[in-house]
Amino acid sequence: MNCIVNVTEDWGIGLENRLLVSLSADLRRFRALTSGGTVILGRKTLLTFPGGRPLPNRTHLVLSTDCALEIPGAEVLHSLDALAARCAGLEDVWVIGGASVYAQLLPYCAQARITRTFLRPRADQFFPDLDALPEWRQTWASEVLEEQGVAFQYLDYAQDAPRPFRPGALGGAVL
Repeated sequence: MNCIVNVTEDWGIGLENRLLVSLSADLRRFRALTSGGTVILGRKTLLTFPGGRPLPNRTHLVLSTDCALEIPGAEVLHSLDALAARCAGLEDVWVIGGASVYAQLLPYCAQARITRTFLRPRADQFFPDLDALPEWRQTWASEVLEEQGVAFQYLDYAQDAPRPFRPGALGGAVL
């Protein structure tokens, strides 16, 4: 399992259930990396998508404590054990947010694909600072790029020993 996220200089990712930054180059990269795979997200993250609907050419696994929630084109799961069972045997799995989903699943991710945007807008949701976590190390950095006056950089991180993601070892609750 991997994660992908666009963060600001202070690892901010959102404000009032909205993304902080949207760059067309980053969206193209996101599409290229996640197309054909499985994405794991929370309900609020899904609402940030065009029309609040699942994206094309991906299997969507939505984590929610709402047992009555139904989302056309997505599968709703209510526990980490159920998610682990559903992901068993899948190769191309991406955690795509939001903050609570990242926090719960980051220990199980082998890689993180980060877009670091060189801005510091106000944020109320944050991604964990991988530079401060000893189990994570940066493995690659692109040159600094720019789009419409906004500087950004792609960074890859690897976790030295991600936890195994398997049913029965994760606990039941989500969020």
